[in-house]
Amino acid sequence: MKTGQKEQNLQTNCISVSQFYRISTGKMGEVKVIGSSASLFYTRVEWALKLKGITYEYIQEDLLNKSELLLRSNPVHKKIPVLLHDDKPVAESLVILEYIDETWKGYSLLPQDPYERATARFWAKFVDEKCVIGSWQAMAAEGEAKEKAIESVQEQYAFIEKQIRGKKFFGGEQIGYLDLVMGWKTLWLNAMEEVGIMKLLDPEKFPSLHQWTENFKQIPIIQESMPPQESLVNYFQGGLNYVRSLAANKP
Repeated sequence: MKTGQKEQNLQTNCISVSQFYRISTGKMGEVKVIGSSASLFYTRVEWALKLKGITYEYIQEDLLNKSELLLRSNPVHKKIPVLLHDDKPVAESLVILEYIDETWKGYSLLPQDPYERATARFWAKFVDEKCVIGSWQAMAAEGEAKEKAIESVQEQYAFIEKQIRGKKFFGGEQIGYLDLVMGWKTLWLNAMEEVGIMKLLDPEKFPSLHQWTENFKQIPIIQESMPPQESLVNYFQGGLNYVRSLAANKP
């Protein structure tokens, strides 16, 4: 049977292609994700599930009043996102991305080559530990400390600029694991820059990253899952205000 005929028959029986794939591979279990739409760590998981064609239930978490479900599912870090597959919890977004890729075949997130897989994991960890945290620190800093923080995180972004140079995506011709990890730059970084009254990634200084951002934003699944810029600005402003209030109240 031709592919087009198979898809037409599936649609006639009210079963999507992604559902057919999950049934045929025995990976149909119930999938839920505890998260927050403003969280860059949750959104990368959402992107991965949609790329794989996985149906899931989204559970909105109140980060100021954490639920019993979250505390029970991630008792160590007590953070989102958490993926629940048949009620078995998987925590930490990078771990979740790998779990999704290994559990549901089809669209590959990580490269097949062992060296390339290891390299993608290295840079993903680098992005979270150096770029995400460094950008937050630059946003939160003031005065001379802010200038130093901006200079420091730009040095980290220079490494990522080299990785994407000459490529359409980090994953090659299609987005992959590292693209999803770096995808927060498309909106979240802009919100950080607005709240922090700063510019971390100038298109002239980071032309390859700028072009990658434009390519990444054109993908329909990515566009559909982007929260409004205003909500992200409010998210980071609220977080910054909270951190500063804690610092002000320290004895």
